[in-house]
Amino acid sequence: MTDRTPTDLLPPVLPEVAAAAVAALPPRLHKRLDATVGRLAGVPVGRVDGGVSVDCGTEALVTLTPGPTGAVTEPHQARCSCLLAPRCLHRTAVLVACPVADPAIHPDPASTVASSAPDSHGAKTGRTGKSAAGPAGQNAAPTKAQRAAAGALWRAAAAVLAAGAPAAGAVPQAELLRAAHGARLAGLPRAESAALRAVRGLRAHRERQAGHRLAELVEVLHDLLYVAGRLAAGDPDPALVGILRRAYQPDGTLEVYGVCREPVISANGYAGVVTHLVAADGRRLSFGDVKPGGPDRARDCAQAVTEMGAVAVNHAVLARGGLRITGTTVSPDGRLGAGKGVRASPLTRTDWSTGPLAELFARPLAEVVTAQFAVDDPEDPAGAGTALVGCDLMVVGAVGDQVLARELAPGTDAGPERAPAPDGPLIRLAPIDSHPLLAHVSNLRQLAARPGLRIRVVGRLDPDRASTLHPLAVGPVPGAATTLRLPADWHGRADLGYDKIQGGHLPPREPASMTEPVLGAGVDAVAESPLWRVRRLVELAVSGGRRAVVEAARSEGAGLTGTLRRAGFTTAAAVAAALADESDRRGRDVFGRRIDPDPDRYAWAWLATTAHLAATERELIRSSWTAPGSVDI
Repeated sequence: MTDRTPTDLLPPVLPEVAAAAVAALPPRLHKRLDATVGRLAGVPVGRVDGGVSVDCGTEALVTLTPGPTGAVTEPHQARCSCLLAPRCLHRTAVLVACPVADPAIHPDPASTVASSAPDSHGAKTGRTGKSAAGPAGQNAAPTKAQRAAAGALWRAAAAVLAAGAPAAGAVPQAELLRAAHGARLAGLPRAESAALRAVRGLRAHRERQAGHRLAELVEVLHDLLYVAGRLAAGDPDPALVGILRRAYQPDGTLEVYGVCREPVISANGYAGVVTHLVAADGRRLSFGDVKPGGPDRARDCAQAVTEMGAVAVNHAVLARGGLRITGTTVSPDGRLGAGKGVRASPLTRTDWSTGPLAELFARPLAEVVTAQFAVDDPEDPAGAGTALVGCDLMVVGAVGDQVLARELAPGTDAGPERAPAPDGPLIRLAPIDSHPLLAHVSNLRQLAARPGLRIRVVGRLDPDRASTLHPLAVGPVPGAATTLRLPADWHGRADLGYDKIQGGHLPPREPASMTEPVLGAGVDAVAESPLWRVRRLVELAVSGGRRAVVEAARSEGAGLTGTLRRAGFTTAAAVAAALADESDRRGRDVFGRRIDPDPDRYAWAWLATTAHLAATERELIRSSWTAPGSVDI
């Protein structure tokens, strides 16, 4: 026995199993379900032959016996010893307390529908199952069954939005899980994925889990309502359907070169490492080892060896070297397969300044950012900023655990020390993961301590903040004197999540005058714009429900829209006003009695406001990279 919480030890449960248990529970027990789930946090969990047991009192012992995949995939794998089983409160509460299983990893034995595999690149935020390409690339209208499944998802999500996260307990979550299963059976993987992420986000918000952000739950609900609403209306865009399975296609012989390693700690129970690669033909590829686990697994994967067919691949070696691979298979999003027919031999190690790796640093940041924002789907905020970018920067200071830097002007590797580009933005380098088991934060603090330091950076754009990069790796700037002095066996790069930069890796300190550019810093165009009022409104709708929006709109009055209009955000003012009006709208029945408000109209108003906010913030972020400006310190 142990006093750890059940979610640490309980196996994952398929959505349809948990949803069926809630549906079978007598309605009189629904009001007691959330309280019972909450009490399970302190209930002992024990090991039994083939599974675990949860002691729910003197008359009830719930036993879970997972299937071969490690998840509870069938109702009979959850049993309770009480007389009311299986339609009892104990069994239902335990199933609801279990993590939500990913059907792609733990398939229902009775189901023949395949879904998309977990997204190891996006596992950090749980962003999975999205695609910009539909089946066979054809614009076929959704079938009747797909429209019905999407309609069920829309109704469940709209009800959750109207109630707000605090009221979205086990019963509303079960409706989402049931609708997610229906989406899976109808062949709607993107909608299914969004629904499962919404349930996980609601649980994280209600349980106040560390690392959870309300903004992420807003994004998930936006995506769910957007996809479900358009599919239910018959929109034929194949991107709304997604990809049923990640098909790996043969790619012959391929030469790949390592860029860096990225540790992955997922919000939904996955961890590991992804090594980013560039092919000889310029394609961006990756090879990952992301499996169920916690932060310890992400840390321990620093020197992990993963099987690629008949080859044992060390991620630390691959990230600084290369492979010539035969029998290669590659997924549409650039993931290398590890089939039995794969063979590989090592290539001569290369640095970032030669061969295809040099292309990462060939274009100015403003040009790269403009191209990336043009490709990303504006209605899929989770997809923005996922591609790697490279740049040469000069450190000018720090704010908190972030480094402030400016992009260096173009120049040759030989010659005088390169200076920052005139009128360029002040750039933030923010840790992609602040977990104490990883080295991101400590490494950025080391870099920030050397104003004037020139560094070559590989990272990702932050799609939510102006002029912000999440660096994954750094190296010395070719030809620069005031730059990093890394050990020879690091081959010119430091993976910020794993390698630890020491004082001996840095040049002597520059004069204090190098910090002067920070003193003239302006403001963040996104954080300081009146759009924060709209952001607060859409987040309040999720965190407090429809009535919270009503109260906020009444207390702020005309100040909400007036400030936006004076700043030129007239459309934002219009959609925010529409959301406030709809939140307070209530109809009457034929006898003149007030009735519950229509959740559909309210959900559409919230979706319109959220979509416009995301598009406007996106444009402000894009412009922050192309126009002179900086961040508020």
